[in-house]
Amino acid sequence: MHFSSLTQIARWNLPVSVLIAYIPLIATIVTCVLSLVLARATLRYAETTERSLALAREEFEREWSPELHIKLERLSDQEARIVVTNLAKISVLLQILQMRRTSLGAPFLRQFLNEPLVGGMTWTETIGERLLDGTLDDFAGQVAASMTFYASGRLFRTDWFRFQAEVRRGKLLRLDAINIAARRVRILESPKGQQTRRDLARDLAANAKQDTPTAK
Repeated sequence: MHFSSLTQIARWNLPVSVLIAYIPLIATIVTCVLSLVLARATLRYAETTERSLALAREEFEREWSPELHIKLERLSDQEARIVVTNLAKISVLLQILQMRRTSLGAPFLRQFLNEPLVGGMTWTETIGERLLDGTLDDFAGQVAASMTFYASGRLFRTDWFRFQAEVRRGKLLRLDAINIAARRVRILESPKGQQTRRDLARDLAANAKQDTPTAK
């Protein structure tokens, strides 16, 4: 009995020793698999976080970036008014109202303002007499309006909103909107040292300085 017991113990010692020798290898394989799983989960989390930040940034810029809508309304044969609506949440300070005929480069109306406009509100003013003076007694064509304003310490300008106008013998017969602005507002100037986002606005002041030749 004693000899048979020793033989059984010897038979069991070999698998146990082999198993003990393979434990570090098994642990290494398990660690590698867990590392790959965690790395993949980390990458997915990073991608999800990046998308969430991009959506939050886009929503913030859409709600708080300045955006004005301009509309011309015909009230009678001799009277019209301009309606400026602040579509953003941020308040702005209206500075310059310009109107021109699209066939001419220079505006026939340039009015300097200092009117605050809260987000979601509108600003109106009658412009019938000045509109008739700019289009003369007989006119059939397009007129455009643009607004320059301050927002967050920077000077912006909207694109030209176009309207189809018809004037006969000094009477305003038609004033219909053609289309809204094709582009967002553009930055005219910004504080020194502050970079502007190229995908939302274009810094015209910086471009003008680069294009100006240096005197020798």
